[in-house]
Amino acid sequence: MSDSSPMRLPRRFVCFCLLPALLLGSSCARLRFFQPDARLSAEPLPAGTDSVTATAGRHYQQGLVKRLLFGQHYRRVWATPVRMPVLDLGTAVAGGLRPGKIGGGFQTTSMTLLGTRNREFALRSLDKDPFKTLPKAMRETFLLNIVRDATSAGNPYGAFVVPPLAQAAGIRHTSPRLFYVRPDENGLGPASERFRGKVVMLEEKLEGEQLPGSGGGRVDIEESEDMLAALYTQPGTQIDQTTFVRARLLDIWLGDWDRHEGQWTWEKRADGPRFSPVPKDRDQVFYRFDDGPLAWLGSRFVAKFRTFRPRYESIEGYTRNARFIDSRVLHELDWPAYRAETQRLQQRLTDSVITRAARRLPREVYAIEGPQLVASLQARRAALPTAARTYYQLLAERVTVPGTDEDELFEVQRLTDTTTVVSVYSLLDDKKGPLRYRRTFRPAETRQVMLHGLGGKDVFRLTGSVRRSPRIDIYGGPQEDTVQDSSRVAGLGKKTRFYDTRRNNVYEPGPETKDKRSHGVASHAFDRDGSGR
Repeated sequence: MSDSSPMRLPRRFVCFCLLPALLLGSSCARLRFFQPDARLSAEPLPAGTDSVTATAGRHYQQGLVKRLLFGQHYRRVWATPVRMPVLDLGTAVAGGLRPGKIGGGFQTTSMTLLGTRNREFALRSLDKDPFKTLPKAMRETFLLNIVRDATSAGNPYGAFVVPPLAQAAGIRHTSPRLFYVRPDENGLGPASERFRGKVVMLEEKLEGEQLPGSGGGRVDIEESEDMLAALYTQPGTQIDQTTFVRARLLDIWLGDWDRHEGQWTWEKRADGPRFSPVPKDRDQVFYRFDDGPLAWLGSRFVAKFRTFRPRYESIEGYTRNARFIDSRVLHELDWPAYRAETQRLQQRLTDSVITRAARRLPREVYAIEGPQLVASLQARRAALPTAARTYYQLLAERVTVPGTDEDELFEVQRLTDTTTVVSVYSLLDDKKGPLRYRRTFRPAETRQVMLHGLGGKDVFRLTGSVRRSPRIDIYGGPQEDTVQDSSRVAGLGKKTRFYDTRRNNVYEPGPETKDKRSHGVASHAFDRDGSGR
């Protein structure tokens, strides 16, 4: 997970974790929870040693009661001795590396390393410590032991499997590499002590950098908040939604449930501008959580903690963390687009691609997990159309259609009992300008469409007479807006609602319009970047 965005533990999960404390008796947090050195031997490491045998986290294998109650998870993988190279800053990448900024991670020990030609690399420990994610009052209690132990539900080497799969899918990706940091390492500056004796991954950063573009050009990489700011303030900004839905389907196939907006960067091209998704941080692929009685109960409390297995579990759970970014980016595509990208993935993710990717696990780990992983990925590939349909239906039920801070015309045409077309145009000198958005909604799929005018003087025009239609909620925004509703929908309940202030608006209601205006400005609030503001 992104070090800049900590995983906030749900209250229900915290309550669930308190149960074992009551069962096993109250206790304090273990002072020495983590292994002191990833190597099995405590002997000094000779100078010039280029590889060692180490474990990602053999401390997760301890405790029979814990394994019985919470499950085996990936404890065996964490404790398996793996042969891996020793990090040498002079030779790890061409031109060598030097220390940069120390990361402020909430769980992962991390820092930036600087290479030649302004290249930046992220150095991160495979193991995590969720100490800072807990309320301060709980950080010295038995609960910390339990939450720390939950790290064993993740496959420490899972991220190394993803690059060939992303490559085949046509998704930008990083290529992490596995290293061990010497117990006497001093080349990492002030962060040296934090990394000594740890198993780490090293990958080139794609944040705020430039990547080689097609045709030999360069493309900028921006964070989600910058992409979203451009989307709402710069008319003509476009998102490559088809690539994003393919990337999200890849996430679901991999069982990667932690794909919130902080887990994405965006490739920006000058023509438009146009943004294409670049995922990062693959810490939660192939998650295995509910293989013990208490862990199974916890997964019922917290839907996103779903186990990777041949069949899909809760698609809603897999996608819950990404609900905000999905709603902002995938608001235009209909089911045929999802179906086409699903078929494209099935064609590209061949058995040979899957097998080659699984072989990127350390040899010792592949012997334990490889065949099972390959079989699960093949089974999930076959079932991907059903999972994709469920995913589409979740997003289609309630759709947010935002405008920009410029003047716009929102047209809602209730054409038939099965089709309602929503279009958004630029308004230039009060005249209809270029089309910015269009989608056909069907009441069998969509219950509610929320139109947000944001800034600018916007016009909302609704027409048509039908028996069925999605409900249209209009949020005008802080400037003067106009609502013209001549539509009619048979049956009980009004199908158009207007939320705004009572002053400074032109309000021309029809039989379907329900006046939800108020004296306050709460209706002007719109979360632009996922912060909840």
